[in-house]
Amino acid sequence: MTPRPLVDWLAYIERQHPRSIAMGLDRVRIVAQRMQLQRPARKVITIAGTNGKGSTVAFIEAIARAAGWRVGAYTSPHLLAYNERLRIAGVDASDADLVSAFEAVEASRGDVELTYFEYGTLAALWLMQQDKLDLALLEVGLGGRLDAVNLVDADVAVITTVDLDHQDWLGDDREAIGAEKAGIARAGRPLVLGEDDPPASVLSHAYAIGASAVRAGCDFFFAAGDTSTWRWWEIGFALELPLPRLAAPVQLRNAATAIAAVRALGKRLPRSAFAQGIAAADIPARWQRFDRDGVDVLVDVAHNPQSARALATALRQAPVAGCTLAVFAALGDKDIAGIVAALADDIDDWFLAGLDDAGPRGLSADAFMQRVQGTAAASGDLAPSVGEAVQAALAQARPGDRVLVCGSFHTAAAALRMLGTRG
Repeated sequence: MTPRPLVDWLAYIERQHPRSIAMGLDRVRIVAQRMQLQRPARKVITIAGTNGKGSTVAFIEAIARAAGWRVGAYTSPHLLAYNERLRIAGVDASDADLVSAFEAVEASRGDVELTYFEYGTLAALWLMQQDKLDLALLEVGLGGRLDAVNLVDADVAVITTVDLDHQDWLGDDREAIGAEKAGIARAGRPLVLGEDDPPASVLSHAYAIGASAVRAGCDFFFAAGDTSTWRWWEIGFALELPLPRLAAPVQLRNAATAIAAVRALGKRLPRSAFAQGIAAADIPARWQRFDRDGVDVLVDVAHNPQSARALATALRQAPVAGCTLAVFAALGDKDIAGIVAALADDIDDWFLAGLDDAGPRGLSADAFMQRVQGTAAASGDLAPSVGEAVQAALAQARPGDRVLVCGSFHTAAAALRMLGTRG
């Protein structure tokens, strides 16, 4: 019998639960036990946070691989192909491997309804378990405490940042959201915090369960050096490092958090592995640049106010001679006004687009235009799709101008399909 192709499996698993998001570990734990899932690797790092998770994973992965470790990384969402969600030894999972994993999940789930993300998480854990991995990196999909990856007891937990996003699921303020994210911590094990001032709820949870908090600005430190170097240090240990290939200013903090996470594992790595990993780590659509006839095109997945503020800082630190034109499209459950407000002072013209193909969270062009009313983007030109909005922005732009594409992973993916995957 011919196996069901991956595209059919993805359509199938999308239909297996009446809601795209359903918090809780009970369903996924039942199926994991039936699949006899144990540890996906000798060591596990779980990464949560409002922003910076994917970049932090990329830095940890690159450092560990430079040290000769065999590493698996499970991340979400994907940009261009589902296969991106699982990398083993730096290679995206093949269609055949994913199909085999989905077949294993399906054979075990019985009448248990799984969400798309839960299905994918079980498949990824199953594939990792088949390999002899030294390290598994598990990126939280939503929150932390009730996220499917929290099935696994992490040796090191990481919280990159805590800010407002997904309030319908996680709570209305940083304290409530922080409490959800802190649920990935484990008693007696390190919890690495990428913010200098994390919510009190995170610190109190760590104290209550006996997790060892490792805090930026308190237990580890970093600072820019000259134009090509930076420094990371903790008591008794320091590194002089090349600047990351990931060029946005916020990436220095993500890289520093990644180093702290690797150090928290308690394994000795050669200093060269840190330098090589920081210089090599790359991930698409994070300040990804293209040149189009003298126009600087930037693609970034910034999709909430915190990431938009970081993006605005990066724009100011890299001024252009001409204008900055923004191609902006966001999902309906995002703080669209907050994103626009964070960027407004740095944008000269707006080009807006719908995300009809983004599922139930997507907005048509007309609906999106309604959502930006009352913001600085309200006077922007409207296009039916992101690709058409990018074309319109490029048609207006002149050499020395910049075109910024942001607002959603879906927005970035559409732009990358048009521009090419490599900047």
